[in-house]
Amino acid sequence: MDARAISRIRILTLAGAAAVLAQNPPPTVVAGIPVNYDEAKVGEYKLPSVLTLQNGAPVRDKKTWTEKRRPELIRLYEENQFGRSPAKPSYLSFDVFERGAPAFDGKAIRRQLTIHFGKDDASPKADLLIYVPKAQAGKPVPVLLNVSFSANAATVDDPEVRLGEVWNRDHKRVPATRTGGLGKLNPLPWLERGMAVATIYYGDIDPDFADGFPYGVRSLYTKQPAADEWGTIAAWGWGLSRVVDYFETDKDIDAKRVAIVGISRLGKTVLWTGARDTRIALVIASCSGEGGAALARRNYGETLKHMAVRYGYQFDGNYATYGDRVDEWPVDAHMLIALMAPRPLLLQTGDQDKWSDPKGEYLAAVAAAPVYKLFGQPVELPASMPEPGQGFYGTLGYYMHAGGHGTLPPDWNVFLKFVETHFHLGR
Repeated sequence: MDARAISRIRILTLAGAAAVLAQNPPPTVVAGIPVNYDEAKVGEYKLPSVLTLQNGAPVRDKKTWTEKRRPELIRLYEENQFGRSPAKPSYLSFDVFERGAPAFDGKAIRRQLTIHFGKDDASPKADLLIYVPKAQAGKPVPVLLNVSFSANAATVDDPEVRLGEVWNRDHKRVPATRTGGLGKLNPLPWLERGMAVATIYYGDIDPDFADGFPYGVRSLYTKQPAADEWGTIAAWGWGLSRVVDYFETDKDIDAKRVAIVGISRLGKTVLWTGARDTRIALVIASCSGEGGAALARRNYGETLKHMAVRYGYQFDGNYATYGDRVDEWPVDAHMLIALMAPRPLLLQTGDQDKWSDPKGEYLAAVAAAPVYKLFGQPVELPASMPEPGQGFYGTLGYYMHAGGHGTLPPDWNVFLKFVETHFHLGR
């Protein structure tokens, strides 16, 4: 779903999103490309084997997966979808302009800093907002990192958060406001469970529009990406890894227990970030759909061709070449999911979000489960798709709400439960 549609229905904050979607049925033709919503017309497809090396040898143990198959898949995704990203820059710096202010009636310590991605102040930079539970002062705590469509000041209800800037619809940087953002994040339930909460605006890392290349982090490395070099999703993920670099320097953060959460295209982002950066301990991907957790070979809802035509800038140049030959694509979503193994991953979808194909996400999770089982991790996914409201929260978890695209307020309770279980909060 594109940013304007997201803005229009305010899916991230309204409990009545399902009613809105009922008045706005999913399109049957997008960008001149037909859209199928009939299971009878999905067609037959065969997924590439996640547990077979490119030379045809089977993967029977976690050592072979870790040392051979996993690196193969990372390379295939870099070449054929997200593009190659650079390593951590030597000139990365952190300007902590607020170190320990009280927040939320003294329940939290607020920290604000600017991450400088380049060598000078004119280079791309991003503001990071962090809340650490006051009750846990002096003890490193796990952290939930939220990557947001909104500036920090509009993501959290806190009048002391620096406003910063955002990209508007005319592709210009303008001052942010404290209202009108695409969803609110409530840190209090997380703080009460002994977790820090952090949030960052994705547009600070790289702009979310086709001609935004000169203004984001990718411009620090090349004048124009090659066909196998990073698009914006990989750039956003690279920026999240730089946040983890900061966490490793903060004595109040347990950098070995970092959870990341993102919605829609940012759901795709957190999946790829977790796949590449094994420092990420847990991922929550909301409605990541096509290009994320939904199987591309399933002809249902948004397709690879839709993504390539409308949002080609989010991927590398090679991705678009598979629009009319998806069966030749060397990867599919089950492999992206498997790259998180054995770390916890929760996929959240909506039963009315036909465009993002919630069933395609579920089937991808089922197809990825053998990799988790290779590590002896519990996977509780049944063969048939669960009903809305029924969740499966093993190491590879799935939850579908009754409603549309994005995250509804009650979903955050599910997210907290998932993190609480796997990070053993309160123990």
